[in-house]
Amino acid sequence: MAAVHTREKLKVAPSGGPAGAYVTGIDLSRPLDAEDAEALKKALAGHLVIALPDQKISLDDLERVTDALGGRDVTPFVKPLPDRPYVIRILKEPQDKLNFANAWHTDLSYLPAPPNYTLLYCIQSPPSGGDTIWANQYRAFETLDAGLRAELPGLDAVHSAGMAYGDGGYLDQVKHMLSTVIEPSKDARREQVHPAVIAHPDTGNPALYVNQVYTTRIDGWESSRSGTLLAHLAKHSVNEALTWRLKWANGMLAIWDNRATQHFAVNDYQGHRREMVRTSVKGAAPKRARA
Repeated sequence: MAAVHTREKLKVAPSGGPAGAYVTGIDLSRPLDAEDAEALKKALAGHLVIALPDQKISLDDLERVTDALGGRDVTPFVKPLPDRPYVIRILKEPQDKLNFANAWHTDLSYLPAPPNYTLLYCIQSPPSGGDTIWANQYRAFETLDAGLRAELPGLDAVHSAGMAYGDGGYLDQVKHMLSTVIEPSKDARREQVHPAVIAHPDTGNPALYVNQVYTTRIDGWESSRSGTLLAHLAKHSVNEALTWRLKWANGMLAIWDNRATQHFAVNDYQGHRREMVRTSVKGAAPKRARA
């Protein structure tokens, strides 16, 4: 008698922290059906970041999962892999002093329609270190004082990639120290305005939407006043009590929701190699949360 194939059940194990869950019971090297795609989105809605260990996937598989979650999008100012315009390599070689994404940020918040999700797949992790940390931006808004919770939803913030990726910007100056291939451009200095507090389109929850890398000022505010507020929000939004830290292993895929998180890649593995590949899922223009 032929063996009967039974579908393995997807399991979600919360990290116990302000964000994060481990997802097992799914093999991403196989086509992802609509039911599993919705289950992943549900896990992301509840936990903001999910880690899927022991995945043996190809670049084709990674792009297929990205499509199932909403479609591929390009990452400006970072050179993609040959013949893979939607895939970038995040690489640090043993001799490199700097790593990529080593400051708190929300991916591509400088775009008119930033990505909904980011997928990051670990090809080679260092023997120790190299963790990524996420901060829950629902909690960041919830834990502000009452005055700011009332004021911020009515404000807009200006975002730009110029400080990081502009010609003559930070990454242009240090690109010789990075193995991730940066493509600085004057186009990075374009500005985009988003609400300072956005409403997640799926959950309706308000999330703080400013970050220290791409948010340059509060729209319409005098420079000193804007800088003071943004400095306060930058510190508050990544308070340790809001964070979850992931230790990578070869074959682990992490997916996170850019509409409710910031993240930071720790640079504490000098002399060791770390290689990842990354894709982004198409998003929409952020909507203002109700005051």
